[in-house]
Amino acid sequence: MITIQPETLFQALADDTRLRIIRLLATVEEEACLCELVDSLQEPAYKLSRHLKILRQAGLLSSRKDGRWVYHRLVSKPPYMKKLYATIRALPDPDLFYQADLARFKDRMCLREDGQCRVGILSAGLRAGAR
Repeated sequence: MITIQPETLFQALADDTRLRIIRLLATVEEEACLCELVDSLQEPAYKLSRHLKILRQAGLLSSRKDGRWVYHRLVSKPPYMKKLYATIRALPDPDLFYQADLARFKDRMCLREDGQCRVGILSAGLRAGAR
């Protein structure tokens, strides 16, 4: 059983990019690969990889590897995590950043083949930072 330390959890959420990742995944309630997150959040792969690692270490994300793709999803246990995600989804979005992230994510998910990412990073300016 994973023990989540409250201080670690809130430190992980005290970053705009990490909060955007969590809010997006909490809203769509499905897993996403790094490529899909890069295209949705319009952030370089190296930066998102670092943030995903911090979120995994804090106990907020789990990952699974499928070929060259790694899919990230929110952990659902302990039970209070669902309440945390509901609170994050309910945060105000005055500049519509979260709404734009979600719209890009929905467009990006239409490119999946058999429910999996198979196209890599599509955002031209962000492709160079991908590995």
